Amino acid sequence: MRGLTNYRLSCCVNTLLQTFSATWELADLLDKWEAAGVRDSRNVPLQLKKVLAAMRSDHPQPAPHHDFLHCLDRNCLRLSVQHDADEVFLSILNFMQQQMDDKNLALEIQNLYKISVETRVQCLECTFVQTHTSYLLSLPLHIKEEPNYLEDCMTSFFAHQELRGIDCCFCEQCGKKTPSKQDVKLLSLPRILCVHLKRFRNSCGQTWKLDCSVTFPENFDFSEILKDAFSPDFAQNDCKYTLHAVVVHSGYAMSGHYTAYVRHRVNQRWYYADDSHVEQVTWENVKRSYGGRFG
Repeated sequence: MRGLTNYRLSCCVNTLLQTFSATWELADLLDKWEAAGVRDSRNVPLQLKKVLAAMRSDHPQPAPHHDFLHCLDRNCLRLSVQHDADEVFLSILNFMQQQMDDKNLALEIQNLYKISVETRVQCLECTFVQTHTSYLLSLPLHIKEEPNYLEDCMTSFFAHQELRGIDCCFCEQCGKKTPSKQDVKLLSLPRILCVHLKRFRNSCGQTWKLDCSVTFPENFDFSEILKDAFSPDFAQNDCKYTLHAVVVHSGYAMSGHYTAYVRHRVNQRWYYADDSHVEQVTWENVKRSYGGRFG
């Protein structure tokens, strides 16, 4: 497994590249892309295809990825700037949709991560129900200022919420904003499930990070843990997931460092990737990771 040098604050992108490499489906689809006519140094999927291919080799030196970093910079994901991993992840997926000339293949890549959901909003005054469908490319989970369990965070995401005050929604039946009850149901799950733990909070112009642990399993079955999260139209049989990567942010809201724990795509062992430094670790090491402050 190859590391990646930290080039002008690239630790955030480095960890995402390690996670893309760990989940081999993306690289396999990019390998199918015949990008013979694409020669643009601004083309993100082309440069991503090249760097993922380089990361698959057994060469002991860090994989070359400066072309990919400069490509992101030309697409306004600037070098020498601190970035949020989830925002960069979503931007890279968006660039693939925009910049691949094979739109069917681009859609296949998006579908790897696509979580389809149905949102129901019921008026608490007249009981009128409004329903709309949408999709997410990562599951955004709020965490509490205390020890958390991933299963509880997911349960909270799909739980009923009452919307009152400034959160009231417009009811077509009542013709005004009214208190309502909202819930989210799953229509379909993706091949690769990305979970975003929302550690950062904003208030009165200030941003801070919740420095608390989140306990997570190595294997997860939606159908056992979240039985009430499914729409009646959900038709998938297999809802089981195995963890392949953990992105870790250490430090504070305005300054920090990203590292990653990744499961090797061939030997299935866990590795810790801190830029160019890569070492084999155990599942016990992975379980104890949650970032926190510099210490």
